[in-house]
Amino acid sequence: MSDKKATLTVDGLDGSIELPVYSGTLGPNVVDVGALTGKGLFTYDPGFVSTAACESQITYIDGEQGVLLHRGYPIDQLAENSDYLETCYLLLYGELPNAAQQEHFVGTVKRHTMVHEQISTFFNGFRRDAHPMAIMCGVVGALSAFYHDSTDISDENHREVAAFRLIAKMPTLAAMSYKFSVGQPFMYPDNSMGYAENFLHMMFGNPCEPSNISPVLAKAMDRIFLLHADHEQNASTSTVRLAGSSGANPFACIAAGIAALWGPSHGGANEAVLEMLEEIGDVSRIDEFVSRAKDKDDPFRLMGFGHRVYKNFDPRAKVMKEAADEVLAELGIDNEPLLAIAKRLEQIALEDPYFIERKLYPNVDFYSGIILKAIGIPTSMFTVIFAVGRTVGWIAHWHEMISGSYRIGRPRQLYTGYPQRDYVSIDGR
Repeated sequence: MSDKKATLTVDGLDGSIELPVYSGTLGPNVVDVGALTGKGLFTYDPGFVSTAACESQITYIDGEQGVLLHRGYPIDQLAENSDYLETCYLLLYGELPNAAQQEHFVGTVKRHTMVHEQISTFFNGFRRDAHPMAIMCGVVGALSAFYHDSTDISDENHREVAAFRLIAKMPTLAAMSYKFSVGQPFMYPDNSMGYAENFLHMMFGNPCEPSNISPVLAKAMDRIFLLHADHEQNASTSTVRLAGSSGANPFACIAAGIAALWGPSHGGANEAVLEMLEEIGDVSRIDEFVSRAKDKDDPFRLMGFGHRVYKNFDPRAKVMKEAADEVLAELGIDNEPLLAIAKRLEQIALEDPYFIERKLYPNVDFYSGIILKAIGIPTSMFTVIFAVGRTVGWIAHWHEMISGSYRIGRPRQLYTGYPQRDYVSIDGR
């Protein structure tokens, strides 16, 4: 219970309304406005940017200070010392695993990497030129038709099995969506490989010869997955929670999250970075586009700089920059036009007073876009890879909600349409 109170006075309403104020472990206090409904009042908060819709113990963000914590651990420490699957365990269970727990967890994920063989034929229902995110929305939602033995959300074992299946099968489905688009045979997962290495094997391997995945590229891909694993109550995570609040099965909820992630304002940001680089086209045109970005009357925007949440710097960007430098060095890329543009833009953003004063530093999307481009992953797959990494965050939040006390989501509205009016027959209109 809260020992703090906020008092609200509303014109035309007798007396004042006392609202409890709660304090979390970190972050600002929260005013509980639930009592307003009984007084015939709602709050108005477009985008829910000032509304805490749930209580969570998973991830904390302080955008002003550039802080991102998973279960209390700073993201830079996890990126430097951990890996994606260990971070998955942390997000799901709340603590870092010991050696035995880690071995069991990784082994369980590996045992779930294959998908039902009939899912291969499911892909034939899509056009060859279908966007991979369109395919992922459909195929992930369809998993509930193939794995209905883990859709009883009241059964904790079902929830855990569904979590393993989704984390393990998302890279397989993502790679299948790419292979389908280019007309190549699907590659079965190789469980002797690590998580990110296996994904690259399924993306770029072929049945005619063994895969030879660079450890540097596998490490960079693992970091991309880890740095996108969770980001608190963003649009896609909130969508998963809202869908889950109705009692929907976890596969349907994750499909809803994928749909929300697809938007260019959310998961499509690193894809937008490459589209911007293509628009610039040549290093000689960079000054022109930087000038346009500084012109408040010009609609052009430099993508991949600054962040809606992080007002100081994106704590994930430093680690991603290191990975980008390692990948470019490994591949020996020094004449790729788009990457040359990206490197020059990075230099400008880190040195130009205009960008420094406005804290428009390169963010995680900027560097992840460079890495994925260098590896050879097509732009249409960028958001799919984001979805693969974010799956564990979606599942962790869904499980946290289902395991506790929750209500079906029911946002309110400020109605500004017609008042009540009478029906007029068609000959009188």
